[in-house]
Amino acid sequence: MATSIALPQSQPLSIFKRASQLIPGILLLVAVGYAGKFIERSIAQYGRAHHLTLPNIEYVLWAILLGLVIAYTTGVPAAFKPGLATYEFWLKAGIVLLGSRFLLGDVLKLGGVSLILVAIEIALSLTFMTALGKAFGLKPKLSTLLAVGSSICGVSAIIATQGAIDADEEDSSFAIAAILTLGAISLFIFPLIGHWLHMSDLSYGLWAGLGIDNTAEVTAAGNLYSDAAGKVAVLAKTARNAMIGFVVLGYAIHWARKEKTAGVTNKAAFLWNKFPKFVLGFLLISAIATAHVFNKEQLTSLANLSRWAFLLTFAGVGLRTNIGDMRKQGFRPFIVGALGEIVIAALTLGLVFGADKFLR
Repeated sequence: MATSIALPQSQPLSIFKRASQLIPGILLLVAVGYAGKFIERSIAQYGRAHHLTLPNIEYVLWAILLGLVIAYTTGVPAAFKPGLATYEFWLKAGIVLLGSRFLLGDVLKLGGVSLILVAIEIALSLTFMTALGKAFGLKPKLSTLLAVGSSICGVSAIIATQGAIDADEEDSSFAIAAILTLGAISLFIFPLIGHWLHMSDLSYGLWAGLGIDNTAEVTAAGNLYSDAAGKVAVLAKTARNAMIGFVVLGYAIHWARKEKTAGVTNKAAFLWNKFPKFVLGFLLISAIATAHVFNKEQLTSLANLSRWAFLLTFAGVGLRTNIGDMRKQGFRPFIVGALGEIVIAALTLGLVFGADKFLR
């Protein structure tokens, strides 16, 4: 009598099936992200061709806006959602690779007094933005994202902190939109104020590096003033950028402790399980890059991989953002962001003027 034998399901076939379910969503992420990049390049090329100074609105915001439009109008079919969920993987991979762009050794080139100003700027900005967000009744994690974005390095800090504290996509969309919009405005205002106050190249460059959030806007605002100011601005911004891992690490520990620790017997194990390990990956890659283990070409390749990972991440943020939840916040995040940028610009200008005689 023949007996039937149940054969186990083919593991490779199962893996292939799961992978095939991810393809539509990943292709959508690529399409939306690259469309954002195409818009950014097209605007830049138009400005150069017609000798116009146009605001440098990065692909980040365009990718999020395109994703929001798709999510709000046509919606995202169910077949695409498994692939869209991989945006969290691209987020973490991008943050780890981002460490290759922040060499701690570059910070020392700035000088002792300037480094002290960087530390003061970060502390004041984090404290002020957190208090301002609380005063306006923003959600605590949204206030955290705005604070980190304003004090460290704009979009990169926001997206790294979102993954570390498990913030909502709506919060990161708000924070990124506010920071990028205000950064574009700063690109024009900072050089005008610098010339009006007859600031030296060193003082202006340091102020731009301390007071503007995103590296692209800092570089542009510095070079619009002078080549020398541009170099100082990039160095000051690099010093701020280098702190991203430590600040995100601190916030990750803070939120891990704050959430759901009541009644937990082994809090050390709980914190380790909740802790975002990719932050350690960022610090490790940054340390390896600082030790010059990678050559210049390898660093460039890692940085490009990070940008491609973020291309998919930002598209996913837009496609997964709930417009209804954003409406509940109203314009308060933008008001907080605008007030914060104005105050931080004034504070950093005061710091630079106060330390001017020590900078020469």
